[in-house]
Amino acid sequence: MNESDEMNDGIHDFAERTAFVTGGARGIGLGIVHALLRRGARVAIADISGDALRQAGGQLEASGSRLRCYQLDVADRDQYAEVAAAVQRDLGQVTLLFNNAGVIDSVSPRLATYQMWDYVMGINLNGVYNGIQTFLPGMLGSGRGGHIVNTSSEAGLVHAGSGFLYHASKFAVAGLSEALREELSRQGIGVSVLFPGPVATDIVLNTKQIRPDTAPTHSARVRQILDIAHRQLNEAGAPPDGVGELVLRAVERNEPYIATRNVLAEHLDHRNRQLVAAMQQAERVLASPGAKVTTVGQP
Repeated sequence: MNESDEMNDGIHDFAERTAFVTGGARGIGLGIVHALLRRGARVAIADISGDALRQAGGQLEASGSRLRCYQLDVADRDQYAEVAAAVQRDLGQVTLLFNNAGVIDSVSPRLATYQMWDYVMGINLNGVYNGIQTFLPGMLGSGRGGHIVNTSSEAGLVHAGSGFLYHASKFAVAGLSEALREELSRQGIGVSVLFPGPVATDIVLNTKQIRPDTAPTHSARVRQILDIAHRQLNEAGAPPDGVGELVLRAVERNEPYIATRNVLAEHLDHRNRQLVAAMQQAERVLASPGAKVTTVGQP
């Protein structure tokens, strides 16, 4: 923790705050919603699926006036603005923001298209930024501080064979979160980034339901990989409610990073060693007599 991190000691007055959770009707998002409601917060659930919203709203009916559900495509900025205005009217100023909505999708570089890039980035990266752009001005203007949690993935830390589009979007969320934390810490806004590993959710099936018609058809091999991933997630993945509790504890402590398991240390150490080796190599080469710097146009 650096000096700027000490400017925000974390959030504890949940019962006096309004939270906004994207992808909140299912999986990790719903786990976060449960944790927020246990702490007495007012909660706005946003999700692209009307059916999931109705089911979640029915399950949480006892929460009464503290809970509202809104259908939202996080990639649609106009719709985002409309939903934000409704939340402000229904529940008050949002000071806890959980940018959790995402898809797990990619294609091989050979089949990549602009449309596929825009679809994955529109949800996984732009959807995060749209939430920040929509709610951060009000959070800053409230004078009450707040906290933002952005969901990345273990695929935002190391390459794990999830496809270059998915990795690109999740690495970008990690970098965005780290930079934003540094810039907002002195203004009383905490920022955390969540790196979930396997969690018992239906994200694979949910992605299939919203995949655009323009997306390349998955090969039989990729379909088999996705089917296996879905089964493994639900057989061995962490419970969403447990992940939700991890997230809220991190908000209470203003922690920069949230993980759901401890398996990547060796991979991260290997990557860091390669980066350090590249820097050391650069230092040796550029300091050698043969590394002559010339100005463009000089002989």
